[in-house]
Amino acid sequence: MRRVDIDDPEVDMDMGQRLIYRGELFTGEVVEYQRGALVSLNTYKDGVEDGPTREWYMDGTLRSEGTARGGRPVGITRDWHPNGTLAAEREFAEDGLTMLSDREWDETGQPTRAWDRS
Repeated sequence: MRRVDIDDPEVDMDMGQRLIYRGELFTGEVVEYQRGALVSLNTYKDGVEDGPTREWYMDGTLRSEGTARGGRPVGITRDWHPNGTLAAEREFAEDGLTMLSDREWDETGQPTRAWDRS
């Protein structure tokens, strides 16, 4: 699978907000580094986010993960606090338009929000 750095000067976005690499719609993984640390990895198909997405804090702790289809979130997405405690979990329908549930926790793991589509 092809992989490019988002800061590569040959990476651009077109008017439709699709990712372009060397003048063509990009398919593969796009990574971002800050001060040498990998902070994000997103998968693209024909210039649109499609596949796994992950982000990390600078210390390497997982910050978020999920899956996109056609540029929209599908399935379960999760976010973590800097201390590694789960911060949020959201579930999206396969259409990428409908949120099915939304749960949040504080840094100690105590629930602060719980919503389910009924």
